[in-house]
Amino acid sequence: MSHKVAIVTGAASLIGVETVRGLLAEGICVVAGDATQNMYHLEEFGTVPGFRSVAGDVGEEEALVALVRTATREFGRLDHLITGAATFADRGIDASWDDWRRLFDVNVVSVARLLSLCVPQMRMNGGGSVVIISSISGRRSQPNRLLYPTSKAALLGLSRNAAQTLAADRIRVNAVLPGWTWSRNIEKRYGSRERADACAAEFQYLGRLADPGEIADAILFLISDRANFITGAELNVDGGYLGAGPEANGQAFSKVPVAWPT
Repeated sequence: MSHKVAIVTGAASLIGVETVRGLLAEGICVVAGDATQNMYHLEEFGTVPGFRSVAGDVGEEEALVALVRTATREFGRLDHLITGAATFADRGIDASWDDWRRLFDVNVVSVARLLSLCVPQMRMNGGGSVVIISSISGRRSQPNRLLYPTSKAALLGLSRNAAQTLAADRIRVNAVLPGWTWSRNIEKRYGSRERADACAAEFQYLGRLADPGEIADAILFLISDRANFITGAELNVDGGYLGAGPEANGQAFSKVPVAWPT
């Protein structure tokens, strides 16, 4: 079979949906995974011949095996892996042993295990590409959060080391670091896109949140042939967030204006 096949986890998120849409538009078959209660967000793709969905908890090995089995059984091969599944639960310093284990099982261990399951199939096809969705949270400390940022930092280490480990197999591994991006969680917290953009404007040079499709565009680039010489990279898609120092977009000066020495 000449077509390419991708597995996408966290596919029911807004970024996931846009990624699935972009993959299908490029003629890439998709096996989309997400938690059972979220699968209705993927209903628009249900009649597309190149689309299959698998409901399950990525924190459990059986769900990961089902994703790979579906790809090989339904489409005969596997070329791309895009990992976006995550839990955001974070009780900070009060988190229990079980809190830490659950979050790391979903956010980190599932990525490593799914990658190991996909590698033999990619080897059979002469190579492949992997995009691990990390976050700006993996590069900056954030108030009242401990578990989630630590897991996203761990994904950056996994991405770099997997890129080196798999280079001889012609399997490229890269990470995408989204900045503040419009999502269902953001909508619940801020109520409107306008209000969320106003908050993000203090921290992202471009003065707004990212659209989910803008993150998907970066993912699609990294799995494409246009990125054939890119591996072990960390692509910031953050509107300038990680470039900003403590003064961000100048609000410190505007709030307490002083004259600069001449």
